Amino acid sequence: MQLYNTLSAEERAALIEESGKQRLTLSFYTYANITDPQQFRDELFLAWNKLDVLGRIYVAKEGINAQLSLPADNFYEFKDHLESYDFMKGIRLNVAVEQDNLSFLKLTVKVRNKIVADGLNDETFDVTNKGIHLKAREFNTLLDDPNTIVVDFRNHYESEVGHFKGAITPDVDTFRESLPIIEEQLKDHKEDKNLLMYCTGGIRCEKASAFFKHKGFKNVYQLEGGIIEYTRQIREEGIESKFIGKNFVFDHRLGERITDDIIAQCHQCGKPCDTHTNCANEACHLLFIQCEECAATMEGCCSTECVEVIHLPEEEQKARRRGIMKGNQVFKKGKSAALTYKKSGEAISDTALAAAPKVKQVRKRERKVLIGKAEHYYTKAGVGQFAANAEIKTGDHILIAGPTTGRQELVVEGMRVNGQPGDVAQSGDKVTINVPFRVRLSDKLYRLLD
Repeated sequence: MQLYNTLSAEERAALIEESGKQRLTLSFYTYANITDPQQFRDELFLAWNKLDVLGRIYVAKEGINAQLSLPADNFYEFKDHLESYDFMKGIRLNVAVEQDNLSFLKLTVKVRNKIVADGLNDETFDVTNKGIHLKAREFNTLLDDPNTIVVDFRNHYESEVGHFKGAITPDVDTFRESLPIIEEQLKDHKEDKNLLMYCTGGIRCEKASAFFKHKGFKNVYQLEGGIIEYTRQIREEGIESKFIGKNFVFDHRLGERITDDIIAQCHQCGKPCDTHTNCANEACHLLFIQCEECAATMEGCCSTECVEVIHLPEEEQKARRRGIMKGNQVFKKGKSAALTYKKSGEAISDTALAAAPKVKQVRKRERKVLIGKAEHYYTKAGVGQFAANAEIKTGDHILIAGPTTGRQELVVEGMRVNGQPGDVAQSGDKVTINVPFRVRLSDKLYRLLD
């Protein structure tokens, strides 16, 4: 009985691309009383693995929190399975604003103490005694009330690229930090103000609304379905967006655009930019904002020290990474002193610094065949080395693709086969090709067919 992943992220990405199937990215949560989380976890993995569900799911005695993707063809079967559990009948599924077939590359279902870590140890706290849920139009109306205080219950790296105008944006790394900070900040307004709160999909502000009711706040409201559902409603109903910028998401996309406003800056040069990335140095993996120019100059790295590291032989890089536990520290390192233009808390802007360019993306089904896998990148020479598993020849139109590299197309103008100049390589050969970008071990090499 298979209860865990057997494929790597790279292998899964290749299978997704080869299948040609459209996938849906969505999220949902619910607070419920789950008596045996481990058994529930195993049931979910067995059922969802068969439906080709990929994602990050947490279950606990207090409920379930899920962000995932699945083939669009399997959506209704997946929904039927959810509703086979009484506590998930009629559950709202937040479909992502922007779709990406590679948003998730593994199915991870974990048992945790809580689905949202809150740092609380209070047996009298009832998470189901929540605030009043508001739809987009109602939220906008209350937001305009001068007697309203609105709070963003997300983290600093999320609110930096997008938030509701006028919101309190706590300078925190985790949800549990925000609760006592906001309680202290608003302690004198338990009865005279409307406390309006929001988060990405609703799960954090639902717990926060219950917490503040528990602490004696009288007028507590939350945005139903979070920013994701808000965006769907304003677009369907033609409502003005009070949210500006991008909505940070915890998958491969790292964000989905809600409005054209860019309110953040490249952390390295200060240019208006709201594109998050992770440092190309795997031992660092810092989450930060980087513009295209700095990405090219710094080779995807956050500092000159990290640029030096990625130039080292791969084995030396691996040796340096041994024993390093990144985990949640990735997001905390977003406050590194190396990032000159990083902003958080009260320093976050309510004003657009630039408008995002209008880009119309048209997805077309392409025909391709896997012909190799990346093995090494020689930085100074600008050369990628690949292990061929099919014929490769000069003049081939190729695609190099991977979770970090993305999609890069070029025509093979020349190559070396097993160290010697050549025009044709066969399965088993070592092939080196000049490439104007860094390739990684996770990258696959495809021949594009006309």
